[in-house]
Amino acid sequence: MKGKVFNYTVIFQKEPKGGYTVIVPALAGCVTYGKSLDEAKKMAVEAIELYIESLDKHHEDVPEEKETFYTQIKVTPTFHHA
Repeated sequence: MKGKVFNYTVIFQKEPKGGYTVIVPALAGCVTYGKSLDEAKKMAVEAIELYIESLDKHHEDVPEEKETFYTQIKVTPTFHHA
């Protein structure tokens, strides 16, 4: 696996109190945070590398990104208060 290049989609979610949470959907539970977008990108690379290294160490398959489609859906819930 050494030298193989993996490509993953990452989601950067701006946090209300500052910084960015980063989620890697193809790697279950792979989430990190950075105070700036640049730091969040660096943290994402590190988190992905560590995730893959752990899988390799435990002789588990490394998930590869499949064709993925992301979109936003607008929802307007109706709340009924008792």
